[in-house]
Amino acid sequence: MIHRDRYLNLLISKKWNGMVKVVTGIRRCGKSYLLFQIFKKHLVESGVQGDQIIEIALDDIEFEELRDRKILNQYIRSRISDERQYYVLLDEIQLVDGFESLLNGLLRRGNVDCYVTGSNSKFLSSDVITEFRGRGDEIRVHPLSYSEFYAAYSGDKSKAYEEYSLYGGMPALLSRKTHEEKSSYLEHLVRNVYLNDIVERNHLKNDTKILGELLDVLSSNIGSLTNPAKLEKTYNSVAHLPLSRATISKYLDAFADSFLINKVQRYDIRGKSYIDSPFKYYFEDIGLRNARINFRQNEPTHIMENIVYNELVLRGYSVDVGIVEINYKGADKKSKRKQYEIDFVCNKGSKRYYIQSAFALPSENKANQETQGLLRIDDSFKKIVIQKDCYLPWYDENGIYYLGLEQFLLDVDALEK
Repeated sequence: MIHRDRYLNLLISKKWNGMVKVVTGIRRCGKSYLLFQIFKKHLVESGVQGDQIIEIALDDIEFEELRDRKILNQYIRSRISDERQYYVLLDEIQLVDGFESLLNGLLRRGNVDCYVTGSNSKFLSSDVITEFRGRGDEIRVHPLSYSEFYAAYSGDKSKAYEEYSLYGGMPALLSRKTHEEKSSYLEHLVRNVYLNDIVERNHLKNDTKILGELLDVLSSNIGSLTNPAKLEKTYNSVAHLPLSRATISKYLDAFADSFLINKVQRYDIRGKSYIDSPFKYYFEDIGLRNARINFRQNEPTHIMENIVYNELVLRGYSVDVGIVEINYKGADKKSKRKQYEIDFVCNKGSKRYYIQSAFALPSENKANQETQGLLRIDDSFKKIVIQKDCYLPWYDENGIYYLGLEQFLLDVDALEK
């Protein structure tokens, strides 16, 4: 069994809180496994009887007729035969039109606790939240983190990061041994699951080829500043076909709605304001990105940056790309401005960290380049450089903390030490 204690503990903490527990995330990241295997095992071990657990996989053809809201409601209520506590686990609830009223109705029964999964970010749009009347509690599930992957990895642990950075953390990969098996599985997911799902959900049947080509462009530019205008220019030069900015924006939203990519805004640290454009895009899973471009572009710097971003989000941080702008006099005595980029500005409650992701610092000059932006931030929050091969954490004379990548990924408290 793959242990996903972070999510299990969240589910346990939210039992009987009067809300619908909504488990969201990209398809095949382990939502069903979390509910029907890990959480169900917890319930049984806690003394819950089998007939008190009502579990329905709505994407299974066996339960196809239950996608009708009224039939599903009747079926669930027929299983609740007394005043004992019942747990209702519904997988892919978005396949049921009007599911909000069904779930709200179940919540009115004091002996029903509801848990549902969904693979679309619009699943928790403002309209849905309004329908839940503040009674929807989201639990976002991601592909395996590096620590989860590492714990379940049966190969040579010294090669674990190399494999993770190539194939990512989709749980089913742990049962596949060869490159052919892993790459074929990932390519199938992108082509036949995610893209087809986006096409179907957004009624883009005639745009399948264009969607794929745009995803290729994004895959080749992870960690790079971009926006629809830049993507329009890049796409049109690569595909030799016109594609408008408005259409590109619509497709980017569709990718994000399916949890395939994440858009990260820029934040002016000194001005304390957000900058509308350009943005950065990171893949929810680095293996999906690599598979989309046939594992051709093995760029360790950008891949590491994507992995660090995903880990920060998984730990509950709100993550932005930071900008530090300074004014200075040039050699010609004229006023000039220069911008320094901070890879990640991470906020959670009262905590803030400024983080640079550095695959390698082979020279003092390179180290100085990485830290120039950090040195120009005039507040007291911790400044960190995460480095691929840094085996012992240390502080430099400017108070900047250097931390090894694997220590960061394997120790949830590494930033605070």
